Amino acid sequence: MIAVHEAFSILNGVNFRFNEIEIPLANACRYVLAETVLSPINMPPFRQSNMDGFALSLHEKLEYEIVGEVKAGDSNPIHLQPGQAVKIFTGAAVPDSAQAVIQIEKVSTDCNQLILQETVLQETNVRPLGSQIRQNDIALEKGTFLNPASIGLLAGLGFTSVKVYQKPTVGIVVTGNELVQPGKPLKHGQVYESNAIMLQTALLDAHFNDVKLYQVDDDFENTKSTLKNAIQENDVILISGGISVGDYDFVGKALESLNVETLFYKVNQKPGKPLLAGKSGDKMIFALPGNPAASLTCFYIYVLPTLQKMSGITASYETTIQKKIAHDYSVNNTRDQFLKAIVSNDEVKILLHQDSSMLDSFALANALVYLPHGNYELKQNDKVAVYLL
Repeated sequence: MIAVHEAFSILNGVNFRFNEIEIPLANACRYVLAETVLSPINMPPFRQSNMDGFALSLHEKLEYEIVGEVKAGDSNPIHLQPGQAVKIFTGAAVPDSAQAVIQIEKVSTDCNQLILQETVLQETNVRPLGSQIRQNDIALEKGTFLNPASIGLLAGLGFTSVKVYQKPTVGIVVTGNELVQPGKPLKHGQVYESNAIMLQTALLDAHFNDVKLYQVDDDFENTKSTLKNAIQENDVILISGGISVGDYDFVGKALESLNVETLFYKVNQKPGKPLLAGKSGDKMIFALPGNPAASLTCFYIYVLPTLQKMSGITASYETTIQKKIAHDYSVNNTRDQFLKAIVSNDEVKILLHQDSSMLDSFALANALVYLPHGNYELKQNDKVAVYLL
């Protein structure tokens, strides 16, 4: 059995191979850019008005002759003589012969005569050509995590597709003779299977959408065959249950027979002690505890950062924040603990029902409090390490 920080260190030492794919820009949000993108154009591609008002060919007087208008999208150039003006709208191209734009609130008009309330400096309310980005300058660096704003930037530069790092595909293998699908009647000794849909929705919530589900009974050959298929068909395999040392826990033996390299097995933590992490070539395998709360805890602490790292995202297994605890709490444990909790008003409250089989408190939680093992007392307002979910 290894310590939590040792498990983190082992996973940090894994080198991942990244696959590059080109996808439509509309589908690229929450992917990581696989190449540095240069701007093919100036943005804006012309001198642009940032106000509704009048574009002016400046002279010494406050009176101007209105000789036309320019709407956004107009492409016919207008040439102004000094003392002439055109009505102009936000986003429209400022004529090359105009030196400034005055907003509409600072003028009055009489037929084709424009009267300014004040003098105007050159380039007032004019966005210069390329003021956001110049042609051939870097628009986004390789490794950028694409969000709606970066998608909008690329679209504004004319891109319709982009090269990104491919996200890993995930297979979820659920084991156990006692498991029955929801909607079917339960017999004595059976329970409804909840881990598959729980893990699947956790993956979807984190924007990992390519997920396959597998279910196998407690039989060695069936377990081995199912795991072999899952490893062949996916980049990451999450196994729910069957990893302990009971007579009918066949996952460990099946992984060994498939020559899966064990990175670590059993972590000195609660919940989630019987966690296994392994590799098969470039594939990552996590055998999660069968108890639902333990399984979901291990997902957030170990699996999700691994999936993010495999997608090119800069992720850490120790991304915690410090929060004040809302109450006293006694620690008396030989294992590190990840406790379901609620963060509210800059403090954190540890919930009841911390058993590894209980999801009712997890359903309310928005955080996990990490408490190192030992015997000590936490007092209200002491700082604790918190994983935000």
